[in-house]
Amino acid sequence: MHYRFDAFYGERSSQQDIYAGSVQPILRHLLEGQNASVLAYGPTGAGKTHTMLGSPEQPGVIPRALMDLLQLTREEGAEGRPWALSVTMSYLEIYQEKVLDLLEPSSGDLVIREDCRGNILIPGLTQKPITSFADFERHFLPASRNRTVGATRLNQRSSRSHAVLLVKVDQRERLAPFRQREGKLYLIDLAGSEDNRRTGNKGLRLKESGAINSSLFVLGKVVDALNQGLPRVPYRDSKLTRLLQDSLGGSAHSILIANIAPERRFYLDTVSALNFAARSKEVINRPFTNESLQLHVLAPVKLSQKELLGPSEAKRARGSEEEEIGSPEPPAAPASASQKLSPLQKLSSMDPAMLERLLSLDRLLGSQGSQGTPLLSTPRRERMVLMKTVEEKDLEIERLKMKQKELEAKVLAQEAADPKEKENYSPTMLRPLARRTVTVAKPLKKAVVMPLQLIQEQAASPNAEIHILKKKGRKRKLESLDASEPEEKAEDCWELQISPELLAHGRQKILDLLNEGSARDLRSLQRIGQKKAQLIVGWRELHGPFSQVEDLERVEGISGKQMESFLKANILGLAAGQRCGPS
Repeated sequence: MHYRFDAFYGERSSQQDIYAGSVQPILRHLLEGQNASVLAYGPTGAGKTHTMLGSPEQPGVIPRALMDLLQLTREEGAEGRPWALSVTMSYLEIYQEKVLDLLEPSSGDLVIREDCRGNILIPGLTQKPITSFADFERHFLPASRNRTVGATRLNQRSSRSHAVLLVKVDQRERLAPFRQREGKLYLIDLAGSEDNRRTGNKGLRLKESGAINSSLFVLGKVVDALNQGLPRVPYRDSKLTRLLQDSLGGSAHSILIANIAPERRFYLDTVSALNFAARSKEVINRPFTNESLQLHVLAPVKLSQKELLGPSEAKRARGSEEEEIGSPEPPAAPASASQKLSPLQKLSSMDPAMLERLLSLDRLLGSQGSQGTPLLSTPRRERMVLMKTVEEKDLEIERLKMKQKELEAKVLAQEAADPKEKENYSPTMLRPLARRTVTVAKPLKKAVVMPLQLIQEQAASPNAEIHILKKKGRKRKLESLDASEPEEKAEDCWELQISPELLAHGRQKILDLLNEGSARDLRSLQRIGQKKAQLIVGWRELHGPFSQVEDLERVEGISGKQMESFLKANILGLAAGQRCGPS
């Protein structure tokens, strides 16, 4: 089997060789506002954590990268340079599909989100500012002790979680146009895949191993989907792949360090790691610069009311003042070139900060004696269109003012013609509308439908006097806008009334059913089901017959509220259908 990679480091290679050959070249991309990531992949016990952390004598990728990155930010952010730089760090682990903050272990499980631009972020993750390597060590070393490790047959300090160190570089431009850049560096120490037959995992270790192998399996599925160009890439199937979405087929410069163990017992793990690394090499990332623009806010410029008005408005304002005072005023001295105001000053809907900047530049051009540039460098055709629009708006405003004066003169003339209404009339008040009476619509008449057979029998019986529906007059109050007292009007409506003979007959029929009827007969009553029918039969066998219908309240499962509803439903039904047979 043959594999082709960017670099190969043997057993005699040092930490400096690995860092200088593969990791150090990507740090420059962070200062350009791009993302980068370094992943250590391989089976358990292959040396991934040693590659990333190293030892005091041979520091690994993480301490070397932080040392060089802080040095670069100090040089690029020095006084006199165009950019001001700041560095922050976050440290987390993914343990059994939970995202845990190692800088603040008490924060609990965190969620992974995606912003509108597709960037992966973790709300609530602790960020510590660092300016030197000593600051980094002060935060990183205690957090490293919070990472979950455990002993197996293959490794006494086996990593039981995926650790991710996130270093963010923020840049702000000191001069216009005041751009902002953000570059992120992910340094990831993945937990190794484990064969539980060799590691001897049991209990909690077996559960941890299952979570690790599951996340690494999803990682392989993501790489395969990216290589095959599938429409759906399963990033969301695992917290690890969701976090690495930027690094796998995303916008980061990614480096995968595949750690292998050249021993016969690790043969299958070595082949699996090499195959995964070969497939990952085919994944194509598209890095881009994360840059945004922030408008620089100038100090507010205080302008007087006359400065905010254009030349035409200022002239009309002076004319109106002269008319009110009635005495002519000496003409004002011609304004100098620096005092000429631009039509841009009348665009009050513009952003105040931008308007102030445009006005300052306009005054600067006027003070330098430039002629014919009140609208800055606007092309002639657009400048003429803008000036024409401004003049049209001025004419429209003048027309509306003249119309208002005509209306006011008309109102004054009406007041002079009818002095009686002058006291109660105000130009700003509208006359009340003519009063009108509001009537309430009559409600629909309601009736109870009776069986045709029963109606015929009742009509044939000479002594039958059953009046279920009775017409009754009732007065309703109507509201009126101009009436001080509500108006009363008699209105016909229908109300339900049942004769006492029918009520007594219905109650007696219900009582007979309760004492003599079977469970099937009892179910013919309203609100009585199979369960309540059996309860009634059992109660009757135990306590004897019912003396009155209200004794049902003593049966278990029938409350007083249900009893009232039961009587209303059944007495009316039995009274209306007394000769129609069982329902």
